[in-house]
Amino acid sequence: MTPQPDPHNPGAPPPDRARVLGALEALHARYRACDEGRIADYIPELAKADPACFAISIVTVGGEVFEVGDHARTFTIQSLSKPFTYALALADRGREHVMQRVGVEPSGDSFDSIIRLDANNRPHNPMVNAGAIAVTSMIEGDSQAHRLERMLEMLGRTMGRRPAIDEAVFESERSTGHRNRAMAHLMLNFAILDRDVEEILDLYFKQCSVVVSSSDMATMAATLANGGVNPKTGELAVRREYIRDVLTVMHTCGMYNYAGEWAYTVGLPAKSGVSGGIIAVVPGQFGICVYSPPVDERGNSVRGIRVFEDLSRSSGMHVFETWHQQGRVLDHIDRAEDPSPALPDTTQPVGDATVHKREPGPDDEAPDLH
Repeated sequence: MTPQPDPHNPGAPPPDRARVLGALEALHARYRACDEGRIADYIPELAKADPACFAISIVTVGGEVFEVGDHARTFTIQSLSKPFTYALALADRGREHVMQRVGVEPSGDSFDSIIRLDANNRPHNPMVNAGAIAVTSMIEGDSQAHRLERMLEMLGRTMGRRPAIDEAVFESERSTGHRNRAMAHLMLNFAILDRDVEEILDLYFKQCSVVVSSSDMATMAATLANGGVNPKTGELAVRREYIRDVLTVMHTCGMYNYAGEWAYTVGLPAKSGVSGGIIAVVPGQFGICVYSPPVDERGNSVRGIRVFEDLSRSSGMHVFETWHQQGRVLDHIDRAEDPSPALPDTTQPVGDATVHKREPGPDDEAPDLH
């Protein structure tokens, strides 16, 4: 594909391709041998994933693609779908209606918590399972088939192709999804849901079973970065007036009970899924996906976390870094003149998860300020 001018900075030359790919290849080589984490197996079909799979994909708002590793390998979208169905529900029902049923506060709980609703008996936010189920129930349509088609059409516009559903994963989710059923019945009791629970859950399980690649997900993230327009096709996929809503909730809630530490160390709107994908958005610049199936106790890809930490430190892509005022992040992808804070270098429990020991790298030393 011929690189297109950056629609947000039309006079700028395209990113230095060799430099960007070199930085991604170095990251891929650095973490390819990482053996931390485990494959999510609470959905039996997910346990069949290859733990060696590892891909990094970037798509810019100009439609340029940078990829390394297993970027064509497919997996099911799982919770990476949540920001996009949230956008669809907002477009269908409007902010006021959606906010009556789903909040926007970080919960501090795991993604599948059934313990708490908020003071108004709503799920805390649309990025946890309870909130996502409520969001899925708000997708409009004359029938179940119509609602599914509208959801697939929207996801297809964001990735630039017609998506398919992995029927084996769908059946696996439906046959083992009793925790989600418990959440749904609790919400039915509080009138957050207003139609048949099994019908809503079938649509939710199919949503989670859509087949994607890291290339697809980077394109979807780039669509959010590009004001809702797919940068490869030029098609409007997400209504622009809801992009801020989606990115805000991704930034505060997209990484579950790791969201605060993610905001501190990486600093981008993001979403993870238990199949091993993490997407992040650099508004006005690019979308990125890292795919690697082994996940930590919070359900986040271990290699994915490592790659994003290093990318943020080496490129200055944190939303509060000065590169956002000085130029494009990809122009600085392998240079850090003012690196962000390093993570703790000791293994320690943090809630129900662990901050794993990291070997210090050359950029981890504090800069000489004298």
